[in-house]
Parts: sequence; structure tokens; C-alpha cells
Amino acid sequence: MLETRAFVVQVYGNEALVEAIGEGGCGQCSSEKGCGSNKLTQLFCSKPRQFKVHNEANAGVGDEVTVTLADGVLLRSSILMYVLPLVLLLSGGALGAHWSYDAASRDGFAAIGSLLGLIAGFGLAKWLSKRLRVMAVAHPVA
Repeated sequence: MLETRAFVVQVYGNEALVEAIGEGGCGQCSSEKGCGSNKLTQLFCSKPRQFKVHNEANAGVGDEVTVTLADGVLLRSSILMYVLPLVLLLSGGALGAHWSYDAASRDGFAAIGSLLGLIAGFGLAKWLSKRLRVMAVAHPVA
């Protein structure tokens, strides 16, 4: 189970907007054995990280909470957001190349098919993400 500490910023009924505390990563950034991903986080994420979570603890604004994410949710989300669009990109490219009428136009059809597949993949991932959120499968809990 993944956990992080956070402060409650706002409360919306049974949900809360929380701001993560800490620098992220595994805590090995200062040692030579660490991967240094915290440096990338600092480079690309200048604003504090905020998340909307299910407020089971009934925490109020300013309270410190531990946000947990159930086992397997991160892996499923990663597959949904990365693998699904990649598979549809490759499938679209293969279909585009297959549907071309001659060898000279094969690359153009493959490029168009890849682009359409990628767009469809991200659209499908977004739709599935919203549907999973509604089913409360991927809700972090405070």
C-alpha cells in the first residue's frame, strides 16, 4: 500500500483537497544509491502537489492526514494511461499501413493511423479513468 502525508486544504462533503508534504520519491535522493528522480520533480513541478481524496477520516482544513492508495491501483492506472494509448498507436499504424493502396502511400497511411490510434487511446483512457473514479476503485483515502 502506498502512503504519503498531506495537509487538508479544502473539504467538499465527503471529499477533501489535500496538499502533499515532503519531497516525493523514496527518500534516497541525497545518497549516491538513489535515482535522483526528486530533481526531475523539482524541475517540472514548481507548484505543490494537490490531490482530491475520499475523506474517511472526516478531517478538517489544516489537519495532517496520511493518504493511502490501495495495492495495484498505481499499476492499473499506469497501464491505463501508458500501455493502452501505446497499443492503439501501434494498432492504428498497422491498420493504416494495411489499408494503403500502394507502397508509396503506406508510410502516410501508417502515420495517420498511428495518430488516430493515439488520439483514440488517450480518449479511451480518459473515459475509463472517469468511469473508474465514479466506481470508487481508484480513490485515495485520507
